Amino acid sequence: MEVIKTKIEGLVIIEPRIFGDTRGYFFESFSQQDFDEQVAIPFWGKPIVFVQDNESMSCYGVMRGLHFQRPPYAQTKLVRCVKGKVLDVAVDIRKGSPTYGKHVAVELTEDNHRQFLIPKGFAHGFVVLSEKAV
Repeated sequence: MEVIKTKIEGLVIIEPRIFGDTRGYFFESFSQQDFDEQVAIPFWGKPIVFVQDNESMSCYGVMRGLHFQRPPYAQTKLVRCVKGKVLDVAVDIRKGSPTYGKHVAVELTEDNHRQFLIPKGFAHGFVVLSEKAV
């Protein structure tokens, strides 16, 4: 996988290594070891444990968010779009952060397979750009 830094510290885009041929494609969407070695430890200095997996389906034009969770319920999110296309946005709401109020927007699609890692302390939302998106 390729880890792409954004203009906001800790907010990263992950592009998986895709193996494709005439039959279709295969890629590993998550590996705890690879994630810790290439993302969690370099960016936060410690491994991360995912404890919840969610899925949503929305239709064209629907905007979800911006939403966030306050401590002690704050969440780090690994977001991707498996069907359709969304414009996903994260806004830094960490008090005292040099990038407070700044945002990063990433297009996530069923074709680019990108993942957007959003740490605790960010508001998150997306708008659906295709007929439907999952």
